[in-house]
Amino acid sequence: MGGGRLTSLAMVTLALVAAFALWFSASAVVPALRVQENLDPTIASMFSSAVQFGFVVGTIVSAVFVLADRIDPVRFFTLSSLIAGGANVAILLFEPSSPMVILCRFMTGVCMAGIYPIGMKIATTWAQGDMGFLVGTMVGALTLGSAAPHLFNALAGVDWRITILAASISAVVAAGLIQFVQVGPNIGKTPPFKASHALDAFRNKSLRYANLGYLGHMWELFAMWSWIGVFLFASFRLSMSEEAALTNASLATFAVVGAGAVGCILGGYWADRVGRTAVTMISMAVSGTCALAVGFLFGGDPIWLVALCLIWGISVIADSAQFSASVAELCERDLVGTMLTVQTGAGFLLTLITIHFVPPIVEWAGWECAFAFLAIGPFLGVIAMGRLRTLPDAKKIAGGRM
Repeated sequence: MGGGRLTSLAMVTLALVAAFALWFSASAVVPALRVQENLDPTIASMFSSAVQFGFVVGTIVSAVFVLADRIDPVRFFTLSSLIAGGANVAILLFEPSSPMVILCRFMTGVCMAGIYPIGMKIATTWAQGDMGFLVGTMVGALTLGSAAPHLFNALAGVDWRITILAASISAVVAAGLIQFVQVGPNIGKTPPFKASHALDAFRNKSLRYANLGYLGHMWELFAMWSWIGVFLFASFRLSMSEEAALTNASLATFAVVGAGAVGCILGGYWADRVGRTAVTMISMAVSGTCALAVGFLFGGDPIWLVALCLIWGISVIADSAQFSASVAELCERDLVGTMLTVQTGAGFLLTLITIHFVPPIVEWAGWECAFAFLAIGPFLGVIAMGRLRTLPDAKKIAGGRM
């Protein structure tokens, strides 16, 4: 099967939305599990970090063996989605506090290395002067998929098992949708196996700055996504019943994370016209400011808190695709898949640190201070992208619009 440009882009976008329901399927039910099962905060952290760690392992293997550029992307995506869905649904066979649940989350993460970078690679093969918009759409799909479990959770009420099952079914749907996708004409030749290809991501100066900007972005993103639902629940329960707080926090989290899809699409549109470094620098400045400010609204009026979180949700992800688009434009065409895999692997490795920083900060200083340290990443990211603007290679980005 397969289709033209519009069909392929539409289907890969829908497939990413469906597959990425897996990523936060377990962490979305953490508030319910902490109430119903008295889940330990450390175990709760591992619901998210096990996926991140698995993804890092998967990307390392993929990058070393150049799998993303040597295996048919549709087959790679299909197999990864099916195995990930199976690993996710296997969670239901064990108690929430069981080490086997963490192993299942790890295996889900390993398989995501064959989904996220591959979806972006497919999008880049169809670029026609709109690289930022296309990759922005892919990351927007990722964002909606990441938000979906929070909606499943709200609709399912207190039954967290439905959320897990729905996410696994969604992954199977993704495997079906990707069958209608065709790779575009901009794909490079299959490169020979050479493990050192992976090091080009940091040996090349322009790629290094683009990747450092991405690392600054990732310092903030997944810690925010992983804990914003628990943060909102903790705030809401100070002014409403526990059941109402749980439902409203799930809906609000879906809105906050899902709103990032709008940021991705708008960010991609403007990056192709104004410049990638400009969009990333503005986005990181706004999101870093939100990270510093959100704690001041904890326990206050839910409307104002959610309003600020929506701004944060849009800005925290609006720049993400532009780091990937920049790398795709700066590297050799034959290595786009590998360079994207290295970039995402390094970024997700960093998230293992920041996700686990939040609980001890909450215990030490409360939710009011929990997110302020996240501002460090985007502010340093602004500096890295500013440095990239000064390099001659920056003219390769977005047709010279830096």
